[in-house]
Amino acid sequence: MWREDVRELKILATMLCPPARFSKEDAGRWVKGTANQEIREQVCKNLFQELSYADELVQEWTGSEDETIRATGYWLLARLCIIRSESLAQIRFEGLLEKAKADLKSESLLLRQSALNMLKFSGRISTGNAERVMQLVTDFEGSADPQEKEIFDLLSFEFEL
Repeated sequence: MWREDVRELKILATMLCPPARFSKEDAGRWVKGTANQEIREQVCKNLFQELSYADELVQEWTGSEDETIRATGYWLLARLCIIRSESLAQIRFEGLLEKAKADLKSESLLLRQSALNMLKFSGRISTGNAERVMQLVTDFEGSADPQEKEIFDLLSFEFEL
């Protein structure tokens, strides 16, 4: 079903595919076939977040040169934060947060929004995480770039800091 270029079949495939029989190689193929944001969100929610190696996928995909794969890595991490997955303990946030900050300045709206959502959901986990995210973007507060200022304001409002 995943191979068919039909929206409904792709979504159904994400729901029916058994995570226990889904390999990292399969995940690699599927992430490349994630053609749009709706499918990206569905595959992360219905399948990727359930994989025992989801933390490895986050680390690998957020480091990808391919922007769509990197965006999927951010969305997967956001999903892991939403469900408070145990695999979050295995993720090295330090370098990942720096990558996300760089992607907040991307020309790609998809990449910017994916990185921003990941930061929001990461910060919702704890006050410590929220403070870490705000420390990351503290230089956006006085920025002359209206986009950076808006990101700072959005995150400040999100965490009520």
